[in-house]
Amino acid sequence: MHVTKQRFDGWIAGIGTATGTRLVVGFWPRSPFGPFADVMVERADGHRVLLAPSQRVAEFVSATYRFDEVVLCPVTVRPARERWTVAGGPLRLTFVPGRPTALGRLLRTVPDRIGGSPAWAALCDVPARLLMPGVRTRGSAGGGRREWYAARDLRPLTAARATWDGADLGELRPVAPPVRFGFGSVPRRPSLTRVVTTVELPAPTAAPTCRNA
Repeated sequence: MHVTKQRFDGWIAGIGTATGTRLVVGFWPRSPFGPFADVMVERADGHRVLLAPSQRVAEFVSATYRFDEVVLCPVTVRPARERWTVAGGPLRLTFVPGRPTALGRLLRTVPDRIGGSPAWAALCDVPARLLMPGVRTRGSAGGGRREWYAARDLRPLTAARATWDGADLGELRPVAPPVRFGFGSVPRRPSLTRVVTTVELPAPTAAPTCRNA
């Protein structure tokens, strides 16, 4: 069976809110699809929604992770040192990254050719699970795919505000319970992670029907 690997280079933000909605923002300046952003949302009742900017991105992401609903809509992320701004469909979000953690500073010292590789991600899987319960850096994804997350930096979030269809989702809270999109969650502590994600896909897979926002 022919195997190909897709590499995504960017950032993942994991955010919990007082209402129980958890948000996972992906910001990918470098990817096989060009620059794009997407948002995975899990509501307090467990309903999982993907906000995706195109049919192509929606099909790829929903074949790799699990969702109950897929919404096609423009998704924009504006990163800045003081505050990041995210907009997509019914979601409006701002969050403030802090300084790198001790682990983040350590990750930044690893050379790029090593730190972004699947082998490095596999090596970090056990330490990641011990340090951050629920976090995995490698595992099996949907459709027989395999995936590796190679973290390059880690910053805590010091503040966030999110609304959904204009309704305030409440103050920043831990990402608890863990999100259930794939084989692992984001860190429980709201964080912004610099990451290189590699997805190995043996064959194309079908995706859920999408609707426009």
